[in-house]
Amino acid sequence: MMRRSLAGMFGAAAVAAVVTTGFVHAQAQDGAGAPPAPHERRGPGGPGGPGGPGRFGRGGFGSPMAMLRQLDLTDDQRAQVRQVMDSHRDELRAVGERVRAAHRAQNDAVNAAQFDEQVVRTRAAELATVQADAAVLQAKVHSEVFAVLTPEQQAKAAELKAQREVQAQQFRERARERVKERQQRRATPPAQ
Repeated sequence: MMRRSLAGMFGAAAVAAVVTTGFVHAQAQDGAGAPPAPHERRGPGGPGGPGGPGRFGRGGFGSPMAMLRQLDLTDDQRAQVRQVMDSHRDELRAVGERVRAAHRAQNDAVNAAQFDEQVVRTRAAELATVQADAAVLQAKVHSEVFAVLTPEQQAKAAELKAQREVQAQQFRERARERVKERQQRRATPPAQ
């Protein structure tokens, strides 16, 4: 039961982290089953893709929840983290909704039938402003959660983050190689 509660609370932290990267389509807690808009990315950095919301599902590879689970928190630390997450739950939800709405508005402006540079610039600026608000909130939550950790846990968290970044880079490189291979296969005429 405690694990499920922590998972829910860390899920909010994951939403904040995802929001600040700008990849904020499918992580909505209340709209997780909604089909994505046709113009949303599906590959790396897109919903369900590496580097995108969920990173293979909530609490999956690379998520803040998975990292916290690997730090062997004490019961007292779990309670403190839960308190931090509870204190920011409404803010996290609200900023997530604002970012999703601003991102949708920008995508709609970019994909409009009639090009209007001013509208695209306005929507992009609005999205940037909301993403800045989300980044500040994420930093605040991160700082409060990080303060709960021991120096050893903080060092381990930094190590896990570095490992995650290396894995993400390796995945991106493999994905680029696969794209190049497909392009080469398409460009090469079939043998007769």
